[in-house]
Amino acid sequence: MGNRRGHRRFGHVRKLPSGRYQASYLGPDGQRRTASTTFARKADADVYLSRVEATISQGEWTDPSRAKVRLVDYAESWVEQRAGLRPRTVELYRWLLARHIVPTLGGVALGELTTALVRQWRADLLVAGVSQTMAAKAYRLLRAVLNTAVEEDRILTRNPCRVRGADQENPAERPVLTLPQVFELADAMRYRRLRMLIIVTAFATLRWGEATALRRQDVAPDGSWLRVSVAHTEVVGRGIVVGPPKSRAGVRTVSIPTAVRPELVEHLRTYVGPGPDALLFTGPKGGALRRAHFNNLVRWVETVKKIGAPGLHFHDLRHTGNLWAAQTGASTKDLMSRMGHDDMRAALIYQRATSSADRRIADGLSGLVDDHRRGVTRSQDDERDPPVAG
Repeated sequence: MGNRRGHRRFGHVRKLPSGRYQASYLGPDGQRRTASTTFARKADADVYLSRVEATISQGEWTDPSRAKVRLVDYAESWVEQRAGLRPRTVELYRWLLARHIVPTLGGVALGELTTALVRQWRADLLVAGVSQTMAAKAYRLLRAVLNTAVEEDRILTRNPCRVRGADQENPAERPVLTLPQVFELADAMRYRRLRMLIIVTAFATLRWGEATALRRQDVAPDGSWLRVSVAHTEVVGRGIVVGPPKSRAGVRTVSIPTAVRPELVEHLRTYVGPGPDALLFTGPKGGALRRAHFNNLVRWVETVKKIGAPGLHFHDLRHTGNLWAAQTGASTKDLMSRMGHDDMRAALIYQRATSSADRRIADGLSGLVDDHRRGVTRSQDDERDPPVAG
């Protein structure tokens, strides 16, 4: 008996010699497509074609052959083609792919990725000892890659990354220094030229790359403000790369509390070269600071233990300064401008931080410093002049 073909309004179904049914259809591009599997019943083949017809009518059809590309190939191209990524971000994405995504999912075709498979992949990461924070970073990267496959390349009709809570890190609460601890840490720097790095980072809420990229031309002669316009990024194989801050809102001018301005001016006079491009903070030989070298240089781990803040990271200075600024009663909008955060509504991108609102923040911080210093002076006076017994 010859093959029998069933005629439908959309697509064709034919019975194979094996007794199973094969479904095919003409795609929107005019090319005939055959289902990747055969069906035990004609009714199942009809259901398949009805679903394909619905996706075409709704404009959601994608070429099944394109979904055969492996995740590893698509993800690597995705990273290469993302315009505007910072070098450090590219490095992080490639590390996450190589370490946590590709070993398990890299060989899977895009069209074969399912929510169940993604859920199992994440569960396996956590069982293997990967932290929830790192698993969340890997999940968000995978979701972003597959979002492009859905929304831009139209390879997939739906993103399989639909695991509730998988994108949440829930990191441990970071330590916050008191005002006396910040000055104690600054005074504990083995090299005096690095003392103001601690103070400026905390009071101006700077990121490491922003603070280490500051130049003489970025600071007001009277120490009243500093301007963040570039940042240092350390890239494997390239060393320190000078580029834009982490976000567009990161380009900003920050008012410095009055109480610490004289010390900043003294730092400029004593430790910074005369040229406009002279770096504010350098290593012993005058070169740009690198994170690992700095930690070794100042014996960071031992130093933070001595001030009662074991486990403190340099970035916690920025976190500390952000909380101090919030305590002055500033609005969320003004705080985001000072911190260099992008507002979701893109309202704060290049707001000038020399505004009266930002000066109020700086004045509030200056008041905290004055209160601290008056308290230290009173304590010293009490030690020199103990009360006389009556």
